[in-house]
Amino acid sequence: MTVYKGLVKVSTLEGKPTYLDITKEVEDIVRESGVKEGIVTVISCHTTCAVFSEEYDHDHTPTGDTFLQADLSDGLNRIFPEQHDWSTYRYPGLDHFEEVESWPNPEQYLPNMDRRMLWNGDAHLRSTLIGSNQTFEVENGELQLNGLASIFFVDFDRTRERNRKVKVCVIGE
Repeated sequence: MTVYKGLVKVSTLEGKPTYLDITKEVEDIVRESGVKEGIVTVISCHTTCAVFSEEYDHDHTPTGDTFLQADLSDGLNRIFPEQHDWSTYRYPGLDHFEEVESWPNPEQYLPNMDRRMLWNGDAHLRSTLIGSNQTFEVENGELQLNGLASIFFVDFDRTRERNRKVKVCVIGE
């Protein structure tokens, strides 16, 4: 049995959830692995991000999201509205702020020590609901997706631009 690990690096935007189609990168890692029969698991390394599979949608909003992505964001916003003040969610609480402020590099998480940069309770809840990983079949050395399906990584944290990582683990023979 072979275990092969790859990494996909992505950049996300400030101001809205960032959806990225990472299908090609996952396909490339599956080919590099040499695995002919097995599985591939795609894993977000971040608690405000999710991985999911959905049909590739050919229609786009003016901001660049596909209609399915915009509809998903609209639905999730009804369940978990964006956090814009101290009272939307219990998270983050005072203990969390104080912990982050005690880290050796708090400016990385709190630019200008602005506690509003941690107003991302909605992003944590949305990623929990969607899920941080997905597993797919590898057959004849190829990633198996159903028809028009694609693999998407989404960063629900809209507080600032970020560099993110997605781990890809291919297991099989």
